[in-house]
Amino acid sequence: MFMDLSFIEASLLNLDSLLNLIFRFAFNLIVTLILVRFLYYQNNRRKDYLFTFLLISTIVFLLCILLDNVNLQLGFALGLFAIFGIIRYRTTQIPIKEMTYLFITIGVSVINALSGSSVSFLELVVTNLLVIGVTFSLERIWLLKHESSKLVIYEKIELITPARYEEMLNDLRERTGLNIHRAVVGKINFLRDTAEVIIYYYNSEVSNVSEYDDSNDDD
Repeated sequence: MFMDLSFIEASLLNLDSLLNLIFRFAFNLIVTLILVRFLYYQNNRRKDYLFTFLLISTIVFLLCILLDNVNLQLGFALGLFAIFGIIRYRTTQIPIKEMTYLFITIGVSVINALSGSSVSFLELVVTNLLVIGVTFSLERIWLLKHESSKLVIYEKIELITPARYEEMLNDLRERTGLNIHRAVVGKINFLRDTAEVIIYYYNSEVSNVSEYDDSNDDD
């Protein structure tokens, strides 16, 4: 009794499709690396997001290009945006800038994977260069100073009053070594005499400080 293998419709090797996959993947990877490694990471130094952006870009690209023959391309692309648009890790919420880069990497991957024969290679290159150019302009030319924030547990609760705001800023500058230009007092714990204070500083002043995520105070 022979097994029915008629359900196997995929060919063992399609050289043209394989070369197309490798070429498009390499092109998409180069564009993604430029965006997240040389533009994002140089200013933010967040290895966790660098890891996330690269892997999400890879899996989205492969999903799109392998399902390219399915006649649901537009709906599939929009569905990906909808899925990742509602991503929320329970322990941490993606900050708005990182969320923007996430959408950029997803969008570029979808474009590079689903651009069919109706789109010339030159148009595809120009599209990617436009994305890189706009991102570069915002990161390096127009927005030279990147405001970052960090949550600190502050025990000098007597300094959190509006009347002693400047004293609190000076104390935080001295203790953190950061040129803090503003601070916002969050939760106050009178039992422990501590307060959550969000300090704001420009990212160009320090190269390796993780950005505060305001989801920590929504429990």
